Amino acid sequence: MDVHKEVDARGLTCPLPILRAKKALSDMHSGEVLKVLATDPGSVRDFQAFARQTGNELVEQQSLQANGQDEFVHLLRRR
Repeated sequence: MDVHKEVDARGLTCPLPILRAKKALSDMHSGEVLKVLATDPGSVRDFQAFARQTGNELVEQQSLQANGQDEFVHLLRRR
């Protein structure tokens, strides 16, 4: 899948990952994909709710281990 923009929100807690994603999506065209990297476990449900509320498609969510800590990858397709 082509990723058109990436936001690194690692180390940030709610609501900052969502706010950074919202700002990035506002600069993107319909159908483009945004990748958000986060370390906040709450970001999983936050991005699910964000997608429902905004109409953007939550394409995929992944949980990874990196440097001994959980990381979460969220892929959103701009509506």
